[in-house]
Amino acid sequence: MSGKALAAVAVDVKKTEIREFDLPVIPADAGILKVEIVGVCGTDVSYYQKLQDPRILGHHVVGYIEQIGEAASERWGLKAGDRVAMEEYIPCGQCSFCRTGMYRSCKTTDPRSEGIRYGATPISLSPSLWGGFSQYLYLHPNAVLHKMPRHVKDVEAALTLPLANGFEWMCMQGNVGPGKTVVIQGPGQQGLACALAAKAAGAECVIVTGRTTSERRLELARKLGADHTINIQAEDLVARVRELTAGKMADVVIDLTSGGSEPILSSMAVAGRGAIVMFGAYKYMKIPDFDIDMVVTKTLNLRGVRGHSFESVKMAVDFISSGRFPLEMMNSHNYSLKDTDLALRTAGGEGEPSPLLVTVSPWK
Repeated sequence: MSGKALAAVAVDVKKTEIREFDLPVIPADAGILKVEIVGVCGTDVSYYQKLQDPRILGHHVVGYIEQIGEAASERWGLKAGDRVAMEEYIPCGQCSFCRTGMYRSCKTTDPRSEGIRYGATPISLSPSLWGGFSQYLYLHPNAVLHKMPRHVKDVEAALTLPLANGFEWMCMQGNVGPGKTVVIQGPGQQGLACALAAKAAGAECVIVTGRTTSERRLELARKLGADHTINIQAEDLVARVRELTAGKMADVVIDLTSGGSEPILSSMAVAGRGAIVMFGAYKYMKIPDFDIDMVVTKTLNLRGVRGHSFESVKMAVDFISSGRFPLEMMNSHNYSLKDTDLALRTAGGEGEPSPLLVTVSPWK
């Protein structure tokens, strides 16, 4: 396929520039995606703030199949013109993790081990179009795609991967269901996704915590169905959870905050006996005051969670397609490709105020 693509390339710390790339001639087992919209993730912000090699960021990608090889069409069950949501992973398909459905743990999906992954692979690797902040994106033969119904609004479709994480962590890892009480620490994209997934799974009580600076997000959590929110700077978290649960405490707790060790300790403190406590955010530090005796006394199940599975992405697509919740209200800012820098700064809290879900529409 001949033609050009404009893309916002992250070229230095907190700097992108628009560059033009040739569209590749694709083999029979690959394709080209015309990018419709891409959500800005915390991982994108992290790369933007400490970039090493030039790359096109963006991995919460939704778009239309522009061109597809015959073998790829048969394998993916897709054709030119189909609308899809993409996963960021490009698994090898052969290792033990891939063969047991845990392809998010495949070494080839981790750029730290010289793997390839959408939104994280340098442009030095041909054909360069590995990120969503671009008009077109290369569909690798091992790309993981999900058909997205055309009636879904673009800003809602961009929520597919955050919601997939929510379903993975709440339903598949946390066993959330009717009668359960869930505490979610952190009202960011992932926290709101967990609240939605927990309510969809039938949780009796969903509690979302945050700080004064997150009051707008706490309000949004309530609008999306959370039963209670707690401002941890204005209320005693443990006492409030004890009050709301009549002393039973939480069945499932997840910490999605980036703020040091305190949320780890408080997550265990608000957990009831036999509860599942999950940690889904890197802290980049050791926890010197970790109370193993509390883990033993309460017989807690501690789990680290990361990413999603094929099944949880499918659950997210079905959930979004149902129109059950007013997901459009989660989108606060939508930018054009030329404003990708502002999109990344806003998502990182350094641009326009009160960001929720920030998106980029390359053809806007």
